[in-house]
Order: sequence, then structure tokens, then C-alpha cells
Amino acid sequence: VQLQASGGGLVQVGDSLRLSCAASDRTFYRDSLGWFRQAPGREREFVAAIRWSGRLTNYADFVKGRFTIARDQNKNTASLQMNNLKPEDSAVYYCAASNYWSVRERLYDTWGQGTQVTVSS
Repeated sequence: VQLQASGGGLVQVGDSLRLSCAASDRTFYRDSLGWFRQAPGREREFVAAIRWSGRLTNYADFVKGRFTIARDQNKNTASLQMNNLKPEDSAVYYCAASNYWSVRERLYDTWGQGTQVTVSS
């Protein structure tokens, strides 16, 4: 396993969660790492991405101002800090690595197993 996501759980509206993505050395030194999510009955969608250098980030409009992506190069980990969670944020969250700087799911070729986030109202 090259990527492993963790940190999901059941929270209330307005709460926070911090997801983590642990990467093997080989996986971590790719161009970018992204977070995607998939809710029941919906397609998987882009949430956020960060470049290997950590100097460039990108967010989906629906999480801007609430979620923050970061990476710790020394620990080969990436995180997604999620604040002010809403019921519509409920989904399985996946981290993925890519050789490209992109929001396109198909350009991410290494995926973690996903972690469930449920936001209860």
C-alpha cells in the first residue's frame, strides 16, 4: 500500500476533522497530492490538491475558506483540515498522488483506501 488515508469519523454540523494521508517514500515525491470525495450515488469529485513543494494549493469552490490542505515532507504525510463541516460534506474521502498538477481524477494514478466522514445535523 502506497497511500493510506485516516481520520474520518462521525461529527456534528459545524465541527472539525483532520484527515491524514500517509505515503511511502516513492509515492510522496510525486508532482502533487490530492483529496477527492465520493458520496453515495454521486461521482467522485475533487476537493483539494497540493504540489510536492507545498507552495501551490487548489481547492474546490465548495470547500474554500473551510478546508486546508498541507503536507509534511519530513513525515511523508499530507493532511486535510476540515472546519465548519456541513451535512453535504459527508462522503468517503480519498487521497491520491499524481505526476501532474490537476483536478482531474483520471490523472491521479495512486489512491488510498478512503476514510468515511459523516456530518450529522
